[in-house]
Parts: sequence; C-alpha cells; structure tokens
Amino acid sequence: MTQEALAARFREINGVHPMSADDNAYVSRQYRELTELCAEQGRDTDEVRGLMLAGKLPLPSYLRSDGAEMVPADFFDLPDHIGLDELRDWFVAQWQDVADGNDEWQAYLSGQYVCLHSVTPAAIQRKDQLIKAIDATTDPAELKPLVDELDLLEPDFTAYDRLRFNGPVSRDTHITALRRRLNP
Repeated sequence: MTQEALAARFREINGVHPMSADDNAYVSRQYRELTELCAEQGRDTDEVRGLMLAGKLPLPSYLRSDGAEMVPADFFDLPDHIGLDELRDWFVAQWQDVADGNDEWQAYLSGQYVCLHSVTPAAIQRKDQLIKAIDATTDPAELKPLVDELDLLEPDFTAYDRLRFNGPVSRDTHITALRRRLNP
C-alpha cells in the first residue's frame, strides 16, 4: 500500500508523463533504486516510503517506467548527518529568511531538485546565485566562468524533465543556450 501511495503522491506533484527508453537509461545511470539503496544500508524500504509520505524525507526524484522509485545515491547523507528529527529545522535555518527556507524545504521534499548533483542547501543557494549572476552579466569574459561553474553543479536533464517542468530547464536556458551564444 505504501508504494502505491508514494507513486500516487509523486504523480500528483509531477503529473503523468511518459518516460522514454532514453529517460529510463539516464535515470538508471544517475540515480539509485530506493529498494537497492535501502537494502545496502539496512533500511526498511516501506518505513522510508512512510517517511517520504509524512514529509520527513524527499519524494523520489523519478519513477522509472517499471515503477522503480529512483533517488540520488547520497539520498540519506543529510538526514544521517543532521538527524531526521532535526533535519527540517536545520534545513530551513540555512536561509536568512524563514519564508525562503520553508519554501526551499517544500521544494526539497518534492524530490524535484533533479537539477543538482548533490541536493544540499549550499548547492541550492549557489545555483540560485549563479543563475542571478548569469542573468545580470552581459560581458562574455565574466559570463563564461559562471556558466562553467553552473555546469559543474547540474547534471543533464531528461526529456521527461522538460515535460514535468513545462518547458526548458535551467541547463537549456543558462548553460546550453549561453554556450552557443559564447561559442558560435
């Protein structure tokens, strides 16, 4: 029952979009199956699913076509390091504005931070800073290092991501397009 409820919650947030064979292959390369990661770490998968549904851990980043719940390899690093019961307060406190911290906590719980190799407050904040700096910069010499740094933070995206996020993703708008412009 918990697996079905988690899949329903995932679809409620992300919509129902097809995963192509390329999407499935990408996700399988970049993410881990929740059941395998839990088994390796001696965790009860249904208990983890329950924590996801209770808003204590993020939802999976993807549901593969076969229904496998896919999470980052470092999925448990923050909760293990900070402590599950302290995680929310610690996470929110990483932002100066509590409202911003609460918004980022909700975004973190959605599992939609597929735009970062490692989903931490520091990485989230750095990506935001880079996007703002890129948007404000017109000098190609200043732009290139910003784009290069953002490129290091972000993995590739899938066609599925462009469906669930309703259009181009930050890699499209702030890396690929700018590289084309900088290197015609």
